[in-house]
Amino acid sequence: MRAIVCEKLGLPSDLVMRELPDSLEPGPGEIKVALSARGAQFVDVLMAAGEYQTKPALPFIPGGEAAGEIVAVGSEVDRFKVGDKVMTRHSTGAFAEQATIPADHALPVPANMELIQAAGFRSAYSTAYHSLVQRGRLQSGETLLVHGAAGGIGLAAVQIGKILGATVIATASSDNKLAVVEANGADHIINYTDGFRDKVKELTDGRGADVIYDPVGAGVFDESMRCLNWGARILILGFVGGGPSLAKTNHLLIKGASAVGVRMGGFNEFEPETAAANLKVLMEWAKAGKLKPHVSHTYPLDQVAKALQVIIDRKVIGKCVLTN
Repeated sequence: MRAIVCEKLGLPSDLVMRELPDSLEPGPGEIKVALSARGAQFVDVLMAAGEYQTKPALPFIPGGEAAGEIVAVGSEVDRFKVGDKVMTRHSTGAFAEQATIPADHALPVPANMELIQAAGFRSAYSTAYHSLVQRGRLQSGETLLVHGAAGGIGLAAVQIGKILGATVIATASSDNKLAVVEANGADHIINYTDGFRDKVKELTDGRGADVIYDPVGAGVFDESMRCLNWGARILILGFVGGGPSLAKTNHLLIKGASAVGVRMGGFNEFEPETAAANLKVLMEWAKAGKLKPHVSHTYPLDQVAKALQVIIDRKVIGKCVLTN
């Protein structure tokens, strides 16, 4: 099989395509999947650079999510059969043509979803749901402010926020991104290149947002601290805007607000039953057509460097997917 291999830590251009032995035949409780689409994420950039919390030993195959068709089933697996289409999760290993994984790391692809969409579904929607429900405690009738709303986890948060009954204010860095965000259900859109605090205050009659969803960090987080309603929850998902910020604790004190960290790896590890329950809800919504992954960029597997670069350059709207 072909696979993308990280042989040394560095830039996306340092990743190489290699011919490797086929994936192992599945053992008890495992399935072997012929992968045809893989979701690329900023996490993959960080891991290949050695800048992520998880640091796999070199060499390794990057990639944490994919979709494809089952080609072999091990013993003790009764949920799947050969020929089933599944979306898969991986600690590493998704940027390959095959993978053998535990069966409980796979989900059936809904009939109304293409494999290219399924490849980027699980991580984005799981992150958004956990953030808004368990960490943000978002309630119907509240105001949700979503930053980086054109990204994978941003668009997922917009869609889920609307399902949960929130008024969604979404920010992004360009008008073409905002057009997609609005089409995905945002009630109000803001181009935040010139700031957003005054507009958020205007839209909320001076109150501010109840939940702020922030995967951007840096100056966006700092300005968000000026948009807090009483009792607000500001969710910290990442720092694609340049790095972490220092929360002004006097602002949190005055507003009775909370700054809340969100880390999916820890959630899956320490609360697996809740994570599984979340996925069950998301799959039902997906089957009902309530969740619609948006894929703006696709690249062949051997163009992984280009795929990760458009993520770095923040050109992707929704998801970027690697195909065969």
